[in-house]
Amino acid sequence: MDYDPQELEERWRERWAETGRYEADPADAPEGDETTFITVPYPYPSGGMHIGHARTYTVPDVYARYRRQQGDNVLFPMGWHVTGTPIIGAVERLKKGEEKQLSVLKDTYNVPEETLKELETPMGFARHFIEEHYKKGMQSLGLSVDWRREFTTNDERYSKFITWQYETLKDRGLLEKGLHPVKYCTNEQQPVTTHDLLEGETAEYQEYTLVRFSFERDGETVVAPMATLRPETVYGVTNAYIDPDAEYVVADVDGEQWFVSAQAAEKLRLQAYDVEVYETVSGEELVGRHVMNPITEDKVLVLPASFVDADNATGVVMSVPAHSPDDYVALQEAKADAERMEAYGIDPAAVEAIEPVPILEIEDYGEIPARVAVESRGIESSDDPALAEATKELYNKEFHSGAMLDMYGEYAGEVVEDIRDRFREDYRDSGAFDTMYEFSEEVICRCGGDVVVAEQDTWFLRYNDEAWKAKTKRIVEGMDAIPENTRGEYDHTIDWLNEWPCIRNYGLGTRLPWDTDFVIEPLSDSTIYMSYYTVAHRLQDVPTEKLTREFFDTLFYGAEAVDDPDERALELREEWDYWYPVDYRFSANDLISNHLTFYLFHHAELFDEPNWPQGIVVMGMGLLEGEKMSSSKGHVVLPGTAIEEYGADTVRFFLLNSAEPWQDYDWRDDQVESVRNQLDRFWNRAQELVDGPEGEKHLEHVDRWLLSKLQATVESVTESMESSETRSASQAAFYGFEENLRWYRRRTDTDRPGARWTLRQVLETRLRLLAPFVPFLTNELHEQLTGTPAEDAPWPEVDEDLIRPDVELQERQIERLTDDVRDIVGVTETDPDVVRVYVAADWKREVFDVVADAGDDVGAVMGQVMQNPDLREKGNEVNQLVQDLVDVVRGRDNAAVDAMAEMDEHAAYEEATAFLAHEFDADVELYVEGEDAYDPGDRASAAVPFRPAIHIE
Repeated sequence: MDYDPQELEERWRERWAETGRYEADPADAPEGDETTFITVPYPYPSGGMHIGHARTYTVPDVYARYRRQQGDNVLFPMGWHVTGTPIIGAVERLKKGEEKQLSVLKDTYNVPEETLKELETPMGFARHFIEEHYKKGMQSLGLSVDWRREFTTNDERYSKFITWQYETLKDRGLLEKGLHPVKYCTNEQQPVTTHDLLEGETAEYQEYTLVRFSFERDGETVVAPMATLRPETVYGVTNAYIDPDAEYVVADVDGEQWFVSAQAAEKLRLQAYDVEVYETVSGEELVGRHVMNPITEDKVLVLPASFVDADNATGVVMSVPAHSPDDYVALQEAKADAERMEAYGIDPAAVEAIEPVPILEIEDYGEIPARVAVESRGIESSDDPALAEATKELYNKEFHSGAMLDMYGEYAGEVVEDIRDRFREDYRDSGAFDTMYEFSEEVICRCGGDVVVAEQDTWFLRYNDEAWKAKTKRIVEGMDAIPENTRGEYDHTIDWLNEWPCIRNYGLGTRLPWDTDFVIEPLSDSTIYMSYYTVAHRLQDVPTEKLTREFFDTLFYGAEAVDDPDERALELREEWDYWYPVDYRFSANDLISNHLTFYLFHHAELFDEPNWPQGIVVMGMGLLEGEKMSSSKGHVVLPGTAIEEYGADTVRFFLLNSAEPWQDYDWRDDQVESVRNQLDRFWNRAQELVDGPEGEKHLEHVDRWLLSKLQATVESVTESMESSETRSASQAAFYGFEENLRWYRRRTDTDRPGARWTLRQVLETRLRLLAPFVPFLTNELHEQLTGTPAEDAPWPEVDEDLIRPDVELQERQIERLTDDVRDIVGVTETDPDVVRVYVAADWKREVFDVVADAGDDVGAVMGQVMQNPDLREKGNEVNQLVQDLVDVVRGRDNAAVDAMAEMDEHAAYEEATAFLAHEFDADVELYVEGEDAYDPGDRASAAVPFRPAIHIE
């Protein structure tokens, strides 16, 4: 029977669907009532499923299948996240006929032209990609999902659940309303969150200090605010820069005239300043003017500079050349460009007269630290890449160890780190400073709009509440964090999380219960939906109007939580209590900084400790032929296409054994093709055993060796699966054991009845080990072999009776001897007629016995050896032998050394002489050193226990 994955896999999909194989209910509880609840972030269907998503959902499926074979009742559900605006934005772009959007839909995701009309409503769009991409893709991959429990976050019943969650948090004082910086899309004119972003997902808010420089214009004072992250450097400002060609405005800002870039005026308006623009000018308006420093009252010259980004902060930049390498180089370049200065009416002599003003002392950097930083690196141009590193290093050292000079009065002598915040607040209170927020990098919304920082009167979650943080940290402390090095990332996120705006002006999702003008944003409505899975299918029988606050209080907190508990809620509580808590959540590594930590926060507050998350496994990023996948660029592989070409088992197996879950992986067609070929060979080998006689349990040495190696593989794969190390597990079960089988086939006649019996036992065990990874192939073969699908057979356990360290040691020695002979043949380029093998003399074995007893302490070994007069006479020969044998046993455990001490080397090699003769097509002669051994090559004396000497003739 040939391996036809498409035909085979379709049969199993139909069988699973017809029997409801993965529908999990409490009534199905196995003996012992063990449960495993596994979740993964539900997809956001604003586009199609690609191969990166396939890996995201296949990794938890492997663990789910493994736990079922371990006897657990396993729940692995799936839902659909449609909250927010990305789907709405995609629909709008489709309706406008945007060429790029149409290309993605038709060319990348194969949406038929006649179907596009059905996608012109948000839920029509979502439903298409749910049904035609994600769900089909997941089913094609063989994901063992309980599909009865699926829902979308726009469902009425789910919204009732979210309403309960937010009313509860509000009543507990963990929701507040107030001004707060938010990510704001200037196109959609509403707040957005990380999941809405096309670029800048990792951008952070930066609080700039606006130093209120000023100048006279038409007889009135105009403020020219300059943004800085280093307000303490204000005493060192020597000049300022502006882009002469950019657009600026003179505006009334909170009753004062301000001169800022046009973009800054809009940002300030969004950040709760009262802004009215009444004149637009070019940056050249300010070039050549002097502006007054509000702290020193010195007037500094404004110079033209193309490097100023008018879209960043206020578009006017102050210069501190003594402490900023960037500013130092820029000033030198300005001094050298007299022609440009004259073109703007600036006297070059005035520029030449500008000198750096030091404001702090720092060891090893001299009076002008920026000059030392620049000159020590040989930097001569602002284009030099080394300038960024020089700036970063100097800023860091000044912050932690720079002592302020006497001009700072009460702050003199103090370190920047200790006084920056006080200094800023003091001068903000005095009116010399203001505040403005900016992002650390450019941020773009999925709709294509620019995203800026805005301050809005909004409802926010109080993640800064210390009691809430403390409870959440207790979850982190007690849960299984995989890999372990991520545990600190959760704690770090908990520490820095502050207030989180949880609403937006419009979009899909649940309305804020007490202010229905707003919608709860995507990251905030996806924190405890795992609990909804446990009852989602049964809630369909409950009228929506019955899903009140009291209903969910009863469901999650019990009859004592309300005055009149609903009986249906109490029934549902039994199922929720049966499944909860979540044993493992599999998710992306980059979600630790938001979704995953929010998940922990909300569970810490809304549920009791026994129902807190038990573990999180993070996953890395997928590449395609070495490059990041991108739906918008069409650089993706669709699961359906890959499955059609290679088969689902091949796709799964490649995704699972190319990297551990938390590592990045790279989809490469040639490597996927190789996996397909390897599965084909596996199938064919298995068919030979299925179709042939069963054999008999008449075991020889090499059969016992293979069965012993199988036990080590079972142990290794099980340990890896317990740690979600899917690559290690699949590699050991498949590739690692294939090495053993190759050796076995070389060593024996596989048509022997004992060999056929052994190989069938091995195949059956390996099929069960591989069942989570390649369920279609393994189910089919296991059923052919035993009458039962592999997934219905228990997970293999180590059979202690089959573990034979002595047999493994003997076989390892034979394999090593074979490799040594082959190496000699290769180096000497000979075709051997005779291979002579010399086993070490008995006295050398006596020395080994001492080493085995004393361990790798050379002194202790020599002390015992020298008590034997016969050995003492051998002098230096014994000294060298002891050193060699200590190296042989070093690092081995006691069981291994004991097996070596008991091994009869001569008997082991004697059993293998026929094999060696066949391997090298030569006569094989076996001798013991010193026992009248025929030794024409004078090689016998080189023999050491477990390292026989070899002579090739």
